[in-house]
Amino acid sequence: MRAVFKGIRALVVATAGLSGSLAMAADADQGATLAKRWCATCHVVDGDQKQASADVPPFAMIAKKPDFTPEKVAAFLIEPHPKMPNFPLSRSEAADIAAYIGSLRK
Repeated sequence: MRAVFKGIRALVVATAGLSGSLAMAADADQGATLAKRWCATCHVVDGDQKQASADVPPFAMIAKKPDFTPEKVAAFLIEPHPKMPNFPLSRSEAADIAAYIGSLRK
């Protein structure tokens, strides 16, 4: 019985060491909600939106970039950058927004 518990414990430790994209699934629906709250002032975040800043790319355009990955977008959202306001997003919120943008890729 102890061997079984050791095996389970080893599996849990190994799983905890996986990258965030594998260990925690991002929620694109939650990302859409967050994007409408935080990003829609500047970006067109969905097809129903009528207005945004002219000098920023719509989310659909970001999703279609050849080098797009949700991981890259999430990392970008976490790091402060001068062109965008510094939003207090958690890693999971950034991953959710990135998953939403990825869902727009067609």
